[in-house]
Amino acid sequence: MGRRQNDPEHSRFASLVLLSVALFSCVLVYAVVSTLLSTNVAPQDSFLEPSEMVGSDDSGERKKHGCCGGIENLELWGPAVKWGSEFKFNSSVECCQACKTMCSGNDGPCLCDTWVFCGNKEACGSRFGECWLKKQKDTLSPALQDAGKSVIWTSGLIFGKGEGIVGMETEYGTLHVKLFPDCAPYSVAYILELLTLRHCVGCQFYRAEGRGRSWDSEGNHIKDAPYGPPFALIQGILEAQGTPFEKMPTEACPTIRRGSVAWIGSGPEFFISLANHGEWKNSYPVFGSVLPEDMEIAERIVQLPTKSDVWNNVNVSVFEKPVPLIMRRMKKSLGDLNSNVKSE
Repeated sequence: MGRRQNDPEHSRFASLVLLSVALFSCVLVYAVVSTLLSTNVAPQDSFLEPSEMVGSDDSGERKKHGCCGGIENLELWGPAVKWGSEFKFNSSVECCQACKTMCSGNDGPCLCDTWVFCGNKEACGSRFGECWLKKQKDTLSPALQDAGKSVIWTSGLIFGKGEGIVGMETEYGTLHVKLFPDCAPYSVAYILELLTLRHCVGCQFYRAEGRGRSWDSEGNHIKDAPYGPPFALIQGILEAQGTPFEKMPTEACPTIRRGSVAWIGSGPEFFISLANHGEWKNSYPVFGSVLPEDMEIAERIVQLPTKSDVWNNVNVSVFEKPVPLIMRRMKKSLGDLNSNVKSE
């Protein structure tokens, strides 16, 4: 995946993402150079062809339980549905799973969307193992009680059916993205921060490559076809000018599927995949997925006029004019909550 280079380093921001190091890890398979977009700087950064990438397997715990990550040194608030003083576990994963079991039905919103766990025996003392399950009034703006190194709690969010959906709004349509806070808690915290901005100047798509003759309309690789170029993706940047960006800690890196929304390295550059890329192994942190019914919008965007460029001896296609985007909250409507959402 290519990245653009030679701009100043991103400044740091004070947000929830600064609270601690990542709980999950995956191998970074190329050098990360963070940059700001600039129309007068050529994108000449380090670039590895996806076929050369080698990723890491998930940890044994993640293989057993699936994604169940949270943010350390963070205490989220909200009405309790399970009191931690009477509800204890040995690990944050078990606490997270307990919340998930209250959010697995198809008959409405989750009964639990927030878990708060005390997992440091020395710091927690008699409160070690307490698992507080809570319900937010607004899952896209969770209530914060406390944060910082002195906070003994680890907190996480769970988004059920029809919840945790945000919009990447462009002039060509809005891509509705389901966020994965259990797999990428720090990334989702940053996306939720972007939702509070009225504008997202600097957020844009700048590279587009179709499926070519290598992948079919469902994203499946065609036998004996090359794996690119083109690489079947739309690439962009999620950093609002004037809002400092802190590099993301590495989080869960599942196999890239059609619709996957993932960081390149530690961000803020990201991509939306138009195909299933099993050949990329577990190389990119995935923090969301475009709803299937909106992939036709992505396919329209990728057809916009492009020009050829070369990044580290690899041919790429970039838009003649970048496509601005802004992150929007979504308003649920009646019916199938996964598809019937509207911009606010």
